[in-house]
Amino acid sequence: MGSVQRAMRLLESVAEHEHGAPAKQLARETGLALPTAYHLLRTLVHEGYLRRDKGLFFLGEAAERLSSSGAEQKRRSTVVEALAHWRDLIGVPVYYAQYRNGEIEVLCVSESPGNPAVEEWADFRETGHAHAIGQCLLAQLDDEARRDHLDRYPVQSITPYTVRDGHSLLRRLERTARMEPVTERQEYALGTVCAAIPITLGNAAATMAISLPAHQADRLLAATQQLQAEIGRLMGTLAISISI
Repeated sequence: MGSVQRAMRLLESVAEHEHGAPAKQLARETGLALPTAYHLLRTLVHEGYLRRDKGLFFLGEAAERLSSSGAEQKRRSTVVEALAHWRDLIGVPVYYAQYRNGEIEVLCVSESPGNPAVEEWADFRETGHAHAIGQCLLAQLDDEARRDHLDRYPVQSITPYTVRDGHSLLRRLERTARMEPVTERQEYALGTVCAAIPITLGNAAATMAISLPAHQADRLLAATQQLQAEIGRLMGTLAISISI
């Protein structure tokens, strides 16, 4: 354990020197005997956590991968915490999804026993035409990408309220303003109404969405507007984190 602690102190010390530092300086800063510092530094270089160049030590690729992984986890935590906050504030399950590599991907769902999420009884990727998340993402695509998606996942009725054919869906999507929320009522799941809000992420299509039991449909508009306002307040903080 003592060796691990000393090695960690050396890593922390190296990280503070953008332009590198020699072994003697690192030994002095960490309070280690020079032979001990040399031994640990050589081991860290061998394992890829440090690299040595002209007598100076820098963080290596292994340490940078750890840093990148930690930053990614922090970004994801920011999104998870935001969704949980909105879930409790508005009293609805909250979803975050993106359109990536030609697929609809629901990346995060925040629910509670009192506000359960919609059960994915039919694959969300294959039924984007039927749920608010998919419709919102498809509405943000250009015509070619939209038609490509529907060629791969043709429109099919999964409830009595689902849009009947691809032509009708395309007309609906074309009428949807770019930043306008999308709502659907029992098109994906009977007894459920949903709304999805488009999110601007450069050229990427993304959305935050909510769902409610059909008997609470009168809450949908107000809840959607409240979520829009909340997203607007936090968008600066989420702009980077939202790319989980």
